[in-house]
Amino acid sequence: MSHPKRSESQALSCVNARADASRRQLLTRAAAAVLVTGGVSYAARSHAQAYPAKPIKVVVGYAAGGAVDIVARTLGQSLSTSLGQPVVVENKPGAGTNIAVKSVITAEPDGYTLMLAANALAANMALYQPAPFDAERDLVPVSLVGRVPVVLATSTASNLTGFAKFLEIAKAKSPVLSFASPGNGSTPHLAIELFARAAGIELQHIPYRGGSPAITDVIGGQVPLVAVNALEVQPHVRSGKLRVLAVLSPTRTAIFPDTPTIAESGFPGFEASVWYGLVAPAATPKAIVARLHSEVQKALQTREVRERMTAVGGEVVPGSAEQFGALIRSERVRYEKLVREAQIKPD
Repeated sequence: MSHPKRSESQALSCVNARADASRRQLLTRAAAAVLVTGGVSYAARSHAQAYPAKPIKVVVGYAAGGAVDIVARTLGQSLSTSLGQPVVVENKPGAGTNIAVKSVITAEPDGYTLMLAANALAANMALYQPAPFDAERDLVPVSLVGRVPVVLATSTASNLTGFAKFLEIAKAKSPVLSFASPGNGSTPHLAIELFARAAGIELQHIPYRGGSPAITDVIGGQVPLVAVNALEVQPHVRSGKLRVLAVLSPTRTAIFPDTPTIAESGFPGFEASVWYGLVAPAATPKAIVARLHSEVQKALQTREVRERMTAVGGEVVPGSAEQFGALIRSERVRYEKLVREAQIKPD
């Protein structure tokens, strides 16, 4: 004889059991998902918190003692204190900094190999064909660090007594004025070429292998003008051998406060500075890039870093990594147009 109530109870128990099993399965899956995503997040956070666990290398594509090297070592000292690990500068000059750039691009993207780059990072993609690298693809911007203005200078014995006189003679083209620079495709060379186009004048470029020999020949009267960064002419201005005609930065430099900028001299909006910024290999974890950016921003606020930047004729430039990336892109476009129009070739 059947028992309807017992059958109904058994059926209900089966339904409840299946529902409980389904709930347990859903909970298990949800927990697994949380564990996976949470684990990745936790691993990323742990990796960032553990960084750095060993010395950090900052590659510089120039010889020791130059402006980029000085800035790298100054920043490195500050970062070493805040990060608790040595920050070692490694100089790798050659091929217009391409050797240094490629060494960073191929390095392990773990935050332990960085580069303090300058304008050449953007310019070389236009100067060298085929392009030796794609900075926007192969590197990630960490932070812009600072700027040092390019200056146009002449011997105090020359008849170029000021910027207005220089412009007058340049426009007359009698004779065509020549200017020395540290080399074909160098930032000062490109800066003056950009200015000449903005001013509608013609200047003859004479490349040298470095700023020092270029300055020596201008002091000696072999060449009327020299374009270099502010740091390189400072001792010669102090000794009375050189006169700075203009500063190619948006604001006056602290080491030549009485010298007008190009913008003040009738070319508002024009500027051409040497900029410095920290980059890392493209696949460097975002958490590490963010940590480095934060530490650089703190360093740029310290008295030591600001004073050292002022001493080399520059200024610190805080800002986001995105802003630095935008600068690299805009500079590349600017240089590509100039190199194509002026048919500039690297040394």
